[in-house]
Amino acid sequence: MTAIRQTVEEAWGGEPPLWIGLLAAEVERSNMTVAARRIGMNRATVSTALRNCYPSNSTAGVERRVLDALGQLDCPALESTITLIQCQTFRERPAPTHNPMAMQHWRACQHCTNNPTCNSKESAHARQHQ
Repeated sequence: MTAIRQTVEEAWGGEPPLWIGLLAAEVERSNMTVAARRIGMNRATVSTALRNCYPSNSTAGVERRVLDALGQLDCPALESTITLIQCQTFRERPAPTHNPMAMQHWRACQHCTNNPTCNSKESAHARQHQ
């Protein structure tokens, strides 16, 4: 376990929010300064957010910036960029049996490399969150 992951686990408990996981992964890939620049905030904000001691009553602004900057992926079925939340929402919904195009997309999601429940151990999602 890296020092960043250990800090996040100690500060946030077992499973940190998605945006903290994304931010921690970005810091591990680069460094705190680069991650801060990427989300449009300063290094101190990144540090205090990861340590769960952000001085404001709400972290909504930081969360929004992290998800906007880091919470996107390329959807092979749509051939466009979507948010992680859009991806999760579509793949976890019931099969859209009323719409052949939506069904084709939904089926692609079930075996997509971005799907963490897919049996592919080398999925893009797994590599992103190691």
